[in-house]
Amino acid sequence: MKPKSYRKKASRRPLRKPAPEYPTPDPAAAEVIDKVLAELPQLLAVAVVDVKSGGCLAAHSNSPAINPSTAATYNAEVVKQKAMAALQLQDEQIEDILVTLSSQLHLLQLTATGDRLIYLVVDAQDTSLALAREVLRGQVGQLKLVAG
Repeated sequence: MKPKSYRKKASRRPLRKPAPEYPTPDPAAAEVIDKVLAELPQLLAVAVVDVKSGGCLAAHSNSPAINPSTAATYNAEVVKQKAMAALQLQDEQIEDILVTLSSQLHLLQLTATGDRLIYLVVDAQDTSLALAREVLRGQVGQLKLVAG
């Protein structure tokens, strides 16, 4: 007769990763989306993003080719990069990020705390960069007041 083992056998099931935490939809973010749409009705896409999770709090797209919710995740990663620390720019902070494509402008405008951002895509021929930036500055201010 074999001696009985008192050791617990290891489970053969793979370990599950915890589900990622996504923010719940935010009515204040939806209001900001509506205001941006009112000021820039010809926009291609807009989203309000939680930077920490990369989740979309609210989004709208006028273009089937652009999914602002998917883009939100990647844009949050761009903002989270430690480029500012690597460049040793302690007294600086990112205000906005501009990606210029041949026919589109992609803008990311962060709140002062850096916890949220507005992602905006406009047609470069239909919307001036100055106008798009001005609309975002005003709406980020509103988002900050509501979120804070």
